[in-house]
Amino acid sequence: MKVLISGICGFAGSHIARYLREAHEGITISGFDSLARAGSEINRTALKRLGIPVFHGDVRVASDLETLPAADWVIDAAAQPSVLAGRDGRTSSRQLLEHNLLGTINLLEYCLASRAGLILLSTSRVYSIAALIGLPLHEESSAFVLDAAQAWPEGVGREGVGEEFSTDAPISLYGATKLASERLAQEYAGGFGVPVWINRCGVLAGAGQFGTAEQGIFSYWIHAHHARRSLKYLGFGGHGFQVRDALHPRDLAAMVDWQMQSSGGGQLFNVSGGHANSMSLKQLTCWCNDRFGTHHPVEDGSERPYDVPWLILDSSRATAATGWKPKIGMEEILGEIAEHAKAHPDWLERSGA
Repeated sequence: MKVLISGICGFAGSHIARYLREAHEGITISGFDSLARAGSEINRTALKRLGIPVFHGDVRVASDLETLPAADWVIDAAAQPSVLAGRDGRTSSRQLLEHNLLGTINLLEYCLASRAGLILLSTSRVYSIAALIGLPLHEESSAFVLDAAQAWPEGVGREGVGEEFSTDAPISLYGATKLASERLAQEYAGGFGVPVWINRCGVLAGAGQFGTAEQGIFSYWIHAHHARRSLKYLGFGGHGFQVRDALHPRDLAAMVDWQMQSSGGGQLFNVSGGHANSMSLKQLTCWCNDRFGTHHPVEDGSERPYDVPWLILDSSRATAATGWKPKIGMEEILGEIAEHAKAHPDWLERSGA
């Protein structure tokens, strides 16, 4: 099998490449990356040691894909991954659209020409912000939880937000590019027979992530706490009760591996850590206090665009169809990030955070 990974020097792409190399003999893995993000060269060097070739190329530029090696499967791990992309002053809205949407179009055209399948890494942020903010919640153990005494909207259950939950706008410019990419991929699957799998991922987390306050929050928070950087609880009363779930990229890689081994394609799954791997910022701070010593975030109730109080994905559809479940628990995820923070105290600077 021949596999091509876009964004191979990113957190998800590099982990998937290493997982597949370890899991299969005779597999051919290559990838390309623009190397625009600070820290990308670190992963490029590590991949080179494994004999995985990395080509310099920008997913936005169709001609950059013309000389890439043939593949049976393309894994799209290239993206502007921040929910604030296009509004953060660092990335323009046009740059975001070109990277996340035009990039998907270029990859789909590559797949069409080379008869390859596509595995699209999408996001939990395709779900409606208004609907998420409107969920009935109450505080329990320093975290927001669903209020069982009130009615829940369609697509929400005890395990979290399912694939049927609303994707109505607003979902952020970032979320809109990923949702549009999903739709285009499905159209190429239906219209041209391109095998397609779509994975809506929860928050990826693990050692070596280039985390920021807008993306990769678990990694960023632990590194910043260890470095005694200023931290803030933004919005929702400024108490840090907002909750997300964490997924280790090796668990994501296991799902990608299963999908490539299966015939056909065409399904869309939530792929996340779920309830067992969920935590509020306040709870994460308590964990860090126990690990590194006390460091108090500022309670700042300022609202930030696109923030939501609670988002845990329900991956039961993926489990029922594939038998997949995350194997790496929250304590292991946080522990490996903490060890990485101790070993690399300058990591936030090296990764451009």
